[in-house]
Amino acid sequence: MREDTRTRIQEIALRLFTEQGYEATSLREIAEELGVTKAALYYHFRTKDDIIASLAEMRMTELEELLTWFRSRPNTLQTRRELLERYSDTLKRSRYLDVAKFLERNQTAMRDHPQLTRMRETMMTLTREMSDPGATPVERISRSMALFALHAGKWLTLETELSEEEIDKATMEVAMRLLEP
Repeated sequence: MREDTRTRIQEIALRLFTEQGYEATSLREIAEELGVTKAALYYHFRTKDDIIASLAEMRMTELEELLTWFRSRPNTLQTRRELLERYSDTLKRSRYLDVAKFLERNQTAMRDHPQLTRMRETMMTLTREMSDPGATPVERISRSMALFALHAGKWLTLETELSEEEIDKATMEVAMRLLEP
């Protein structure tokens, strides 16, 4: 039950932060939307920052697991392909698109958040490790762009008649092409 309440708080906070802005949303508003007292909300999260940190931590866990998996394999084309497939799977869960919309709309407020900085650094480490030290600049950029192409495809789900499956398939095809320039 405790996890359900935490999840519900995260969902409501994320929606309000996206709609109204992080700085313009209070814990009181989150508690009211949830239908609980502010004290009940404090039991799970003491601050708005704690809510954001919990969302970032979920994503960090996924990224760190992916990085650990990648480091345990030889850096081959097949491994990089599997990395893209695994990464794509992470984008299909854990409220990825909701968090991405929140971050896009609250860039200034979140720019220096420690958890989000750590998440960016881990993502950059992952993109760097996709290339051998001797890789050309074109190979390095292309492989990095393969990961980011998967992100770009997710935004299409907001503004198109294509199904999510069609978008995922097309996005993966583009990402795979980018692996080897």
